[in-house]
Amino acid sequence: MANGISEIIVHTGQHYDPNMSQVFFDELNIPKPDYNLEIASGRHGEMTGRMIDGIESTLISEKPDIVLIYGDTNSTLAGALAASKLHIPIAHIEAGLRSFNKKMPEEINRIVSDHVSTFLFCPTETAVENLRNEGITSGVHNVGDVMYDVSLYYKDKALKESTILQACKLSPKDFILATCHRAENTDSAARLEAIFKALSLLAAQMPVVVPLHPRTKKKVLEYGFEKYLETMKILDPVGFLDMIALEQSASVIVTDSGGVQKEAYFYGVPCVTVRDETEWVETVELGWNSMSPAAVEDIMLKVDRMLSQPLPRSDCKPYGNGFSAQQILSQLSGR
Repeated sequence: MANGISEIIVHTGQHYDPNMSQVFFDELNIPKPDYNLEIASGRHGEMTGRMIDGIESTLISEKPDIVLIYGDTNSTLAGALAASKLHIPIAHIEAGLRSFNKKMPEEINRIVSDHVSTFLFCPTETAVENLRNEGITSGVHNVGDVMYDVSLYYKDKALKESTILQACKLSPKDFILATCHRAENTDSAARLEAIFKALSLLAAQMPVVVPLHPRTKKKVLEYGFEKYLETMKILDPVGFLDMIALEQSASVIVTDSGGVQKEAYFYGVPCVTVRDETEWVETVELGWNSMSPAAVEDIMLKVDRMLSQPLPRSDCKPYGNGFSAQQILSQLSGR
């Protein structure tokens, strides 16, 4: 209990691989979920529908004062819809983010969740402005980014406790870290091949380390792109502390993940994001993040440029001061 607030944790099961679920509970000392709906793979509509049903039953049983949702996953949307139908106030952490690409499932999840929320906790002033442009001004608070809180708390701990660099025989600032999991990249054979071909060519210059997402691995095998993996150091999905250690130690990061591109900025590591747009525009504006289409030449050019140019300024604080969680608790408890 914090600030007089008791929390009931509901785990939908959306992330069910042990290295992408249980390890985070273990390493971040998160209590065991009070409910685990165990809703794993499936189509977007199927999963979301089952989640709504499971969350609704939980809410009817527990009768919470507020439902707290985070981010832009199908679990986020399910929580928002279930709570709104039961007229329970919703607090959305990471509200107001927009990529302005409605082909992304995450974009739909964000928009719907924001429009039914009572408390909208924004990570940046840009997010506040996005909501204002959609006519949402009540209950909006710029509290900064809780991910920044986490990055500060675990930064040194990861470097001390993780043994991933030694296990993979990696030298700090002498490798490229890459992740790829977005449907827009994995579901397109042309885009996925361009990404892995570019990484394969970059591996001739510097080691490339890829913690491979299960969906991406499945698609790589399905499309017959295994030859590209032979040039890189391929890892199973890694734990939270190992990932932070890899991020801090990389020379440059290539990713399509919203969280990873932001963590790269937090740790002062240049990043190339292989997407057509980003919701984390501040990382681009400040020069730490460079957007790239899924094309071999473009990816290689952006990576080479990030490796060769001087590091940008690091004294700006667009994501708050590292006390976002305290601000959220204060708002929820009315203090």
